[in-house]
Amino acid sequence: MKKTLFITLCLIPLFIFSNCGRDDLPIIKENPVEEFSPVSVTKTNPMKLYVHYMPWFETKASNNGTWGQHWTMANKNPDNTDANGKREIASHYYPLIGPYASGDENVIEYHLLLMKYSGVDGILIDWNGTRNLYDYASIKNNTEAIVKVLDKVGLNFAIVYEDQSLREGLQDAEKITQAKADMKYLESTFFSKENYIKINNKPLLMVFGPQEIKKPADWSSIFSVLKTKPTFLTLYAHSAGTANEGNIKNAEGEYIWVDATPMETKYAGKDVLMGGAYPGFNDFYKEGGWGESVLADIDYANGATFKNLLAMAKDKKVDYLQLITWNDFGEGTMIEPTQEFKYSYLTELQGFAGVSYNVSVLENIYKLHSLRETYKNDAKKLRTLNQAFYYFVSLQNDKAKGLIEEVEAIK
Repeated sequence: MKKTLFITLCLIPLFIFSNCGRDDLPIIKENPVEEFSPVSVTKTNPMKLYVHYMPWFETKASNNGTWGQHWTMANKNPDNTDANGKREIASHYYPLIGPYASGDENVIEYHLLLMKYSGVDGILIDWNGTRNLYDYASIKNNTEAIVKVLDKVGLNFAIVYEDQSLREGLQDAEKITQAKADMKYLESTFFSKENYIKINNKPLLMVFGPQEIKKPADWSSIFSVLKTKPTFLTLYAHSAGTANEGNIKNAEGEYIWVDATPMETKYAGKDVLMGGAYPGFNDFYKEGGWGESVLADIDYANGATFKNLLAMAKDKKVDYLQLITWNDFGEGTMIEPTQEFKYSYLTELQGFAGVSYNVSVLENIYKLHSLRETYKNDAKKLRTLNQAFYYFVSLQNDKAKGLIEEVEAIK
């Protein structure tokens, strides 16, 4: 009887017990996550919507016990909290999920899912090159972490190169050498990816400026190391530094950014390849001890500024529109959900893109992130929540919502 009982216990519940004393049997995992391929969101507006993304945020957990400078600037300490648990950060606005690390996979998936269901086609990652200086190495690592998740969610990306990263500690010739190394890294790491943004069958490369490399011959030299010269865009009114009376042409166009120049002026008479729309501007530099404000405040006007700039881009019939920005909290141009604005900019974007989703799916994505944080040490609940993520990725929203509610109901 005892022998029979032992055999029965080992055979029938094999899916529950690992191996009943047998070290040579594989462990059967409970409820494996089914990883669905991403499904594209249907949009009625054909305009490509790309959002400028800052990968430079760090927490104590991600940064060897020190908060990153973009949460602290010179004088803020996120370890200080108010009565509601709100941390002290270098911004007038507070992310709905609180200050975060840009390389945190849970944060990345939260951001990208919100974008996907708001009609965003891809992100433009602000990137400082491959030098091991300041926080450039962490920005590089965070960028690589973000790119890994982009493919899972089904979004595209391109790089916005900060050539000002060449400014410190390099002679003129060394700057060109370093820029060439940065280009070779981009080509070998990103340009050939299927979800890297292509314009005119060439990889898109934008530069925030140029601010440091301003001679056409230098840009020609920098691009000479690439197999395929990129479709290169500069900031509005900055392309002259890449072309020499038509003899040398490196930039194929420009992109709009937030500044004091009226937006109508930027569009008028220019062959602008990429338009721009932002919610407003209110930087924290003076309050944060980083010098004077770089631009006078631009009123958010209860969402009217963003709405009007979207409408202008539609009127100008641009093929590509940069949303400025997803998360530059230091300058207050973020459309990421905040305590102050909630989901208002994303719901406006949903209407502009012509997607069939509303705020409810955005709220469920927020719940998914919050539950993952709450149960980060509970493997069973995390499997359920990870399954919800793949349901979101494949547009099976009702199933994702059902799993989220299932976890919420567990006390």
